[in-house]
Amino acid sequence: MKLIDELYEMYRHKLTGDEEDIDMLAFAFLEEMSREDLLHIIKDMDKQELYDLMGIYLIESLKGKFAQEEYGQHRAPFFQSRNIH
Repeated sequence: MKLIDELYEMYRHKLTGDEEDIDMLAFAFLEEMSREDLLHIIKDMDKQELYDLMGIYLIESLKGKFAQEEYGQHRAPFFQSRNIH
């Protein structure tokens, strides 16, 4: 994906690439984007990129749902999911 390649090139020498840096970069990027900007990026994706995007979304969302259910059964009923944006 062109966007990923561009972000990587811009920040590969500035960040370590650990999960915390990647989260920070992703959240900073999303914070600057409007809904229309994001839809434009999605419209420019090819079929495989769109499948990858939806796959990651589905996997992470389902993990969160199952973790929330497990957390509620074994501990307190409150679970705060990770805020992507």
